Amino acid sequence: MNFEPYPFEKLNILLDEITPNPNYKPSVLTIGEPQFETPDFIQKALCDSSALLRRYPKTSGEESLVEAQLEFVSKRFNTQLKTEQIIPTFGTREVLFNFPQFLLFDVKEPVMAFTNPFYQIYEGAAIASKAKMILLNMDESNQFKPERDEELLAQCDLVILNFPNNPTGSTLTVEELGVWVSLALKHDFVLINDECYSEIYTDKPIPSLLEASTSVGNSDFKNVLVINSISKRSSAPGLRSGFIAGDAAILKEYMKYRTYIGCASPLPLQSAAAAAWREEEHVALSRAVYKKNFELAKEILDIEIPHATFYIWLKVKNPLEFTKKLYKEYNVKVLPGEYLAREDAKGANPGKDFVRIALVEESEKTKEALLRIKECLQCVK
Repeated sequence: MNFEPYPFEKLNILLDEITPNPNYKPSVLTIGEPQFETPDFIQKALCDSSALLRRYPKTSGEESLVEAQLEFVSKRFNTQLKTEQIIPTFGTREVLFNFPQFLLFDVKEPVMAFTNPFYQIYEGAAIASKAKMILLNMDESNQFKPERDEELLAQCDLVILNFPNNPTGSTLTVEELGVWVSLALKHDFVLINDECYSEIYTDKPIPSLLEASTSVGNSDFKNVLVINSISKRSSAPGLRSGFIAGDAAILKEYMKYRTYIGCASPLPLQSAAAAAWREEEHVALSRAVYKKNFELAKEILDIEIPHATFYIWLKVKNPLEFTKKLYKEYNVKVLPGEYLAREDAKGANPGKDFVRIALVEESEKTKEALLRIKECLQCVK
């Protein structure tokens, strides 16, 4: 298998021979990892359950964790799921990588489509599944919403959306998601929405594909799945707690597959995760910090505040050179957008004019970094 290097590896190569300005403290705005302490109650739940390390975890997840995730979906998305419609996962990266391999294993000449730009694990899963890839381009011309070419979608076995979107920050309405559900039923492809940023919104709560499925009459979620995680919402990526939910018939067979791949979460992690999924106050506090960071970015960089995520998708002249200059002269790291996308059949890379900036620090540090970015932007005009 021939995998592309990860974006961060490409960035390291780009900046390898550059010595950053020592007059500034380093500011790393490249990775989507919240730089806040995991809330105390989650840490306490982990410590209090450490004795459970003596037991093997079940692949299906402990009842307490399943119930907490069902409760989250019910409260947040007004959707009542049955236990057979949800599977706890070891974060979401593993499920995004191995689910396509499970689903497409017996498909002759499988076809998989996903948003472009994208989270690189989608591409890796397609390569591992030996699937033909169709890129659903998102750029300024379509307001960073995925192309809908029914002739291409009719060829697909699996389509992965990612809304709220990393890296562009774009969102889809219930109605727009509902169109995708209807297409999945019409052309009989499995549709996944990666909803890991659903809780990092700046104004109104962001809808789920589950809600959209119900709204178009697909209340049993045929061909429809979502994934979600507490990594972003709870500042706890190390807990590796996520879920996949939706079509019970698909999940029944996927559960059998999961018993073979050894990805059950350790019991202390499950206990802490259950506590995190049930509590909302700490999530609201994090949202307030991210919103303040965006308000600073609007004031300093004159950007539009996105509806969700903690990313700025900033258009700049010559992003690779800008990235190098920003690091060399201001000791700030950002990620070139072209590393997060691929050229389409026409040779166009929808990320080539952008850099991604992750606003994951507390606001004082964020303001300082944004001011440096502004100064650098003024230098390259």
